[in-house]
Amino acid sequence: MKNLLLTLTLLFSLSLSAQYAVMSAVDLNDGAEQDYLKLEKFWSGIHQEAIKQGLQSGWSVWKRTPQEGDEPGNNEYLIFDLYESMEQMEKGYNGAELAQKVYKGKMSRRSIQRMLDGTGSESRERRNYILEVVDGTILAGGDVKPGDKASLNLMSKKSDDFENYESKVWKPIAEQNILNGRIRQWVLVKVKDRADNAYTGFTHFAWNLAGNPDVEFEGMSGFKWDKLWEGIESSRDMQDSEEYTCVFVAN
Repeated sequence: MKNLLLTLTLLFSLSLSAQYAVMSAVDLNDGAEQDYLKLEKFWSGIHQEAIKQGLQSGWSVWKRTPQEGDEPGNNEYLIFDLYESMEQMEKGYNGAELAQKVYKGKMSRRSIQRMLDGTGSESRERRNYILEVVDGTILAGGDVKPGDKASLNLMSKKSDDFENYESKVWKPIAEQNILNGRIRQWVLVKVKDRADNAYTGFTHFAWNLAGNPDVEFEGMSGFKWDKLWEGIESSRDMQDSEEYTCVFVAN
């Protein structure tokens, strides 16, 4: 089993190139969800072309499952723009030029420009974060697709050994649960920068792509694990998990 996991890990390291991302937390205007989804469907073609041209490495949109106690400012969606490097991210691309190429013969120039000009009008606020991948597992079960579910755990670093605890202690548990089918991927990211209006209550988060919910989660127990868990808990503060469902993806 260890050899199988090593093989999968090597394949993953050769195929996954995204190391940075821009995450946008979207707080929609009341009643604007359908307009927003039409807008993202329009942009999905642009992102697919950007990936084809090597201008970014991935893009996806995820809908947040509402929770009891949600406040008016909570985001309804998350957008992830993935990049191979900081240089690729900073270079960017001209979305208007790509849109004209993608939708030539399918939409009029005026309609394309109307969609571009309307970007952002459906949302009350967008809070942007620049993320860097710290560590991650293989992606099992094929590419991400609409309908896939994931959980997000926001965390605030409290000690310098926090990332080591996540990589050395928790990652092997995640890998075991990938092998049994409970989850498909675990990724730890840190916030490198954030917009002025973005929330500041977290430094990192863990992203768990769900697998088979009927498979029981496999953890550890015993004295050694209890002590390791004490170390993990003392290294960070973690908020309650949030569930997301993939709506659009380009990769």
